[in-house]
Amino acid sequence: MVDALTEAEVVHQVRDTWQDGGWILTANVDIVRAISRDRSLVRLASTATLTVADGMPLVWAGRIAGREIPERVTGSSLVHTLTRAAALDGRSVYLLGGAPGVAERAAAVLQERSPGLKIAGIAAPPVGFDQREDTLQAVIDDVVLAQPSLVLIGMGFPKQEKLIQRLREVMPNAWYVGCGAGIPMASGDSRRAPVTLQKLGLEWAHRLAMEPRRLARRYLRDDLPFALLLLAGAAVRRVRR
Repeated sequence: MVDALTEAEVVHQVRDTWQDGGWILTANVDIVRAISRDRSLVRLASTATLTVADGMPLVWAGRIAGREIPERVTGSSLVHTLTRAAALDGRSVYLLGGAPGVAERAAAVLQERSPGLKIAGIAAPPVGFDQREDTLQAVIDDVVLAQPSLVLIGMGFPKQEKLIQRLREVMPNAWYVGCGAGIPMASGDSRRAPVTLQKLGLEWAHRLAMEPRRLARRYLRDDLPFALLLLAGAAVRRVRR
């Protein structure tokens, strides 16, 4: 269930509960499609403190079904608004994910935009680190040693969420966000779509144009039909009411 919150309300809730910790699931069509097919992912998603609509089809489906979702709240945007909040509140941030050097560049950009931002740590684990307990534990130990208030993890679903689950077992009093491509977008290594395309729900088309080989199958074969079914199902629920 997506929480009917604006981005400002999400940030406000995090700032009010820094000491309590929690985690934010940034749900888009691809994530909802994956969850709908795997019971273990349903259980994982159900532990999220907040679930936001990181995708206009989810906003539209909610509105069609009669449940007002005020706006899209993306992981890439939360990277900026939550680090700004952390800087204002004297809280520290850990950036985890991306290719080597990307998180460092993102940290520099974020500190420039939010003077005083404390970067507790940065890590870019190699591909497959989570397949071995020793390399996974090394990453967990490094984050725990840094004791950040906010951990931004950009590794894609469900890898980032499974890592959040492990981290919360040993460091529950921090906030976590699975931000997908939010770290390379913050660094400038990857570009977001123009605001107009974002508002029209066409950011996926921009990303497809940027990375057609990697994203064509996911967006066109898998996500587009599922999005249409999602909207149709919302319309049916509205009529039945």
